[in-house]
Amino acid sequence: MAKQRRSQPSKPTLKSPSSAPSELPVRRSASDASAAPARPANPAPAAPQRRSTYFEAVALYERGVEMLQRHEYQRAAETFESVLRQYPEEKELHERVRLYLNICRRQAAPRESTPQTIEERLYAATLSINGGRYDEAITHLRLVRDEDPDNDHALYMLAVANAQRGEVAEAIAHLERAIAMNPENRGLARTDPDLEPLREDEAFRAALDAPPGSRIDRRRPIRSRTAR
Repeated sequence: MAKQRRSQPSKPTLKSPSSAPSELPVRRSASDASAAPARPANPAPAAPQRRSTYFEAVALYERGVEMLQRHEYQRAAETFESVLRQYPEEKELHERVRLYLNICRRQAAPRESTPQTIEERLYAATLSINGGRYDEAITHLRLVRDEDPDNDHALYMLAVANAQRGEVAEAIAHLERAIAMNPENRGLARTDPDLEPLREDEAFRAALDAPPGSRIDRRRPIRSRTAR
């Protein structure tokens, strides 16, 4: 009778503990760590948002600068004034606008030419006296007197300017010289209201009491009284 073969017990298989991880963690090298991008500690603040009007104001300002560079001073000044008027909230732009605006105004202002000839100085002195600017008139007339000491018209106008400034002695001295150069100045002085401050002075009355002389030289310009 055959004996039954006793089965041999199988060897138990080793199982990994359930707590063991399926993969071991990989250690990073120093080179790998340096390759990773670093996060900034303090992120940069965002740029301030501009008002929509800021860009419009800058565009208008730049047009004014272009006009200034083309020497169109009047148009440039009007453009800069528009920036100040239309965009009052753009304060940071106003300082530059006002700087260029002042340049435009100086360049656009009419420049008075300096009189060069005797006729131009006599005319400028006439305008100054009619405008009540006696110091300015005397400056012009002294230049005429230095160049032409016997110019009776300049001497007479010096008498008027000095009289209006209350300088009686100087006024009479110039009037006497003007009458000596052209006796017709005596008749003019008798009715000239600009010489009114001299009426009570004896030297003035003595200068007018002499007999009239020759006629006025019509080639010389006569002081205009219409602009007073």
